[in-house]
Amino acid sequence: MSEDGAAAGGASRGGIGGPPANILVSLTRAREFMIVVVIVLAGGIMTFLSPHFLTRDNILALLLSVSFESIVAIGMTVLLISGGFDLSVGSIAAVAGAVTAICLKEAEAPVAVAVLAGLALGTLIGLANGLIIAKIGINPFITTLGMMSIVRGALLVTIGRNVPGLPESFTWIGQGHCVGIQHPIIIAAVLVAAGDLLLRKSRFFRQNYYLGGNEKAAILSGIAVDRLKIFNYALAGLLAALAGVVMTARYGSASMQAGTGLELRVISAVIIGGASLQGGEGTILGSFLGSLLMAIILNSLTLLGVEANWSQLVIGTTLLLAVLVDTLGKRRLG
Repeated sequence: MSEDGAAAGGASRGGIGGPPANILVSLTRAREFMIVVVIVLAGGIMTFLSPHFLTRDNILALLLSVSFESIVAIGMTVLLISGGFDLSVGSIAAVAGAVTAICLKEAEAPVAVAVLAGLALGTLIGLANGLIIAKIGINPFITTLGMMSIVRGALLVTIGRNVPGLPESFTWIGQGHCVGIQHPIIIAAVLVAAGDLLLRKSRFFRQNYYLGGNEKAAILSGIAVDRLKIFNYALAGLLAALAGVVMTARYGSASMQAGTGLELRVISAVIIGGASLQGGEGTILGSFLGSLLMAIILNSLTLLGVEANWSQLVIGTTLLLAVLVDTLGKRRLG
């Protein structure tokens, strides 16, 4: 089978394409369609339960909370499709934000230089993950779990304190508005749209479906598997760092606890959106919808006055159910 044919086949399993005569059938079978239905139903129920749910302020707050996770979910989706995943994204987000803040406050670096320093560090950490996994052959779970602890520990040892009082020229990135919409929402929307388009149409990114579906076949077909894996992890590191920088700009300070639990929320959202832990399936649009559904659930708990600690229970339960559905679905098809 040719590289394009295999990649296209994987993309089709991810919810892409289909004969024109079966467009409606394909739409209703797509994971994205089902998530939209659930979102509409949840929104309808919450409209009756709380008069504040459909207010402009709550909708913007909801989208704002989704924006940071959606940026990270782009890289995580690519990784899961290719058969990998990354538990270090939360730590990368925290250290990128902290390094950016230190450059601004103590080195008095220009905003562009400070942001580039944070992004470069995140990319290098992701690159290290990719090299260890692709070249040494260590399992992605072990590699990224170890890196998560290393990065978080290094952050606490070397900086170990929050960095407040960041300049307005930087916080504008996270606190500014354009036509009444906060910048993080716009940044996330642009990246999600671009990422989804590339994953659907770009030959390079579509190779990930083939890699996740059958790595040995991908090697035999001529795909540079190691190079693709390394790129994917570097991309995930870059996007996690970007989320961390935008998050820091939004809050006006760098927190040592930033990004805690981010990896679990993102993985949950991506799996809900149709990606599989076994690789070969998923779309970035689906991951965004999964993030939105998770945010609606947590927002609903807040509006209904449910204790905040219940959110951890909801996230863990949602992740377990998503994996259970994915696993049972694979067995049924198998």
